[in-house]
Parts: sequence; structure tokens; C-alpha cells
Amino acid sequence: MPGTKAPRISLPSTAGKEIRLDTLGPRRTVIYVYPLTGHPGTDLPEGWNSIPGARGCTPETCGFRDHFQQLLDAGAGRVYGLSSQDTDYQNEVVERLGLPFDMLSDPALGLADALGLPTFQAGGMRLFKRLTLVVRDGVIEHAFYPVFPPNEHAQQVLTWLRENPL
Repeated sequence: MPGTKAPRISLPSTAGKEIRLDTLGPRRTVIYVYPLTGHPGTDLPEGWNSIPGARGCTPETCGFRDHFQQLLDAGAGRVYGLSSQDTDYQNEVVERLGLPFDMLSDPALGLADALGLPTFQAGGMRLFKRLTLVVRDGVIEHAFYPVFPPNEHAQQVLTWLRENPL
């Protein structure tokens, strides 16, 4: 996947903007992609805890929140979380978890289809498998897959950024 052009896809962000992945510019953009975050009072899909790689979306997101400034200091120009959940759902996550970055929504999984990203089925939904892309100048510079453990992934991205300065 490194060296692949980012597709010409616009995704809505929790800041109310459309983000075009192919026009993100020369700064590195970290996009961590995950299946879904739980919502208080809403059940997760049946069998969620037994699906390999499904659990851990909230801890992963909190890791990116907690390492946000370090990621910027290490060369990330911006960080986005991305799932198939709609923008209203993502806005709740941003508020509840106090995220310093925007979330992107891709309910149609257009990014998965354009790049051949891995997905899985749960609860009658098609969801992204967990992965992270580093995009620079409209090209995927690096991809992290598989991601494990999710709660340590932000630190893994931070280490890669520090070991691969521009």
C-alpha cells in the first residue's frame, strides 16, 4: 500500500468540513481507521467481544487523544479517526472523549472499496478492520496493519514518526 495514491474521496468531518484525502498536502496526516466505538446505552453487535480485532476502539481513540501533541511534535500535521459511523455519532464521541482532533465518517465504506481495505461483517453491518494510514502529498506513505494491541497503537505510530523524520 505505501506509494499508492490516496483516492479522490471527500469525507465529512466532525468540524463540519468535507475532507478530500487526495488533497491533504505536504504535511503527514495520520488516519486511524477502526470498526466502531460503543455509545453509552447502545448495545454492541451480537458476538462483538468474540470477533478478533473488534474490541478496543475507545481505548485506541483515547491513545491518539493522549498522544496527540507528541504526534504533532514528531511530524504529524494532523490526526483523524475514521469509521463507518455517521457524523452525528462521531460528534458524540469527540465530545464524550474530549478529542483534540476531528473524526471522519465513511458510512458507505468508500475508502475500503477504493483501496481494497479489509472489512468484516458484524450485526448485519459491514465494518472496517482496524488499520492506520500515513498520507503525505496525496500518497500513502505508510500503513499499519494489523493493529494490535489497539490501546498501544498510538505509541506505535509515534515511534514510527520519530524513526522516520521528514
